[in-house]
Amino acid sequence: MGDPPEPAPDEADAELGSEPGFEAAVEPAPLAAAPIQPAAPRKRMRPVLPGFGLAMGFTLLYLSLIVLIPLSTVFLKSASLTWTSFLAIVTSPRTLAAYRLSLGASFVAAVVNGVCGVLVAWVLVRYRFPGKRLVDSLVDLPFALPTAVAGIALASIYAKNGWVGRFLEPLGIHVAYTAAGVVVALTFIGLPFVVRTVQPVLADLDPEVEEAAAILGASRGQTFFRVILPELVPAAATGFVLAFARALGEYGSVIFIAGNLPLKSEITPLLIMIKLEEFDYPGATAIALVFLLISFALLFLINVLAWRRSRFLRVREEAL
Repeated sequence: MGDPPEPAPDEADAELGSEPGFEAAVEPAPLAAAPIQPAAPRKRMRPVLPGFGLAMGFTLLYLSLIVLIPLSTVFLKSASLTWTSFLAIVTSPRTLAAYRLSLGASFVAAVVNGVCGVLVAWVLVRYRFPGKRLVDSLVDLPFALPTAVAGIALASIYAKNGWVGRFLEPLGIHVAYTAAGVVVALTFIGLPFVVRTVQPVLADLDPEVEEAAAILGASRGQTFFRVILPELVPAAATGFVLAFARALGEYGSVIFIAGNLPLKSEITPLLIMIKLEEFDYPGATAIALVFLLISFALLFLINVLAWRRSRFLRVREEAL
């Protein structure tokens, strides 16, 4: 008998595929490329505020009327002086003494507020005690109190027979009508800037972070300097700059407690006012111009240092 004929290839594949446990390998048919449809254009939302051109134009107009034009008059009025007269005015011993007192007292007051303001903000945020709302309201008192009233009150308190001055006098500490009185007045008007800048940051700082640091074995000092302080530095630096800038131009509260003695307790704004009362407008603008440039340079330097510090802390935090 002869061998049965071999099935055709198609029939063999069909028979193998019909056997249980065997799956025929079937090559998938190539899919036809679907045509790429262009994305539908997104509808541009209408902004609530006016367009960039109108908003920018209004911004420049407002800043020009309020800031640029008044400051430009200082430069224009000072330009009426000769270079020799200008240098004679701004380098006179009386002017230099006023510059030193204004800048030095403003810096010391800002440093004191930078330290004490953080402490006050910490107490208001982290602790509960009777009269907390009252203490929190007292922080804003320098904002609402007229500067002349503040100066008179401070002069009365720190005078030789005042509530505080009578205890400082036997110790040889004189505050009223001295340069120390200038620092006290500038500290008074600058405190709210630091407290109100640091307070929201402390409120957002979760206490559980401190608890986690304590669980990991960190001491109180390590927790403060490595966990809390890096978060507070940018806000404290901003408050310091605001307090320093506010103190540079303060006039009303200082003149009542400073004594206003030339070369001793005379601040730069008072010297400018004296020049204006003498109708020496070029001299007043010359003093104001140099004081403006020095103040702007110091504020710019402080802002740059604060920005670099915050950037360093942010980079270090991301690296960890």
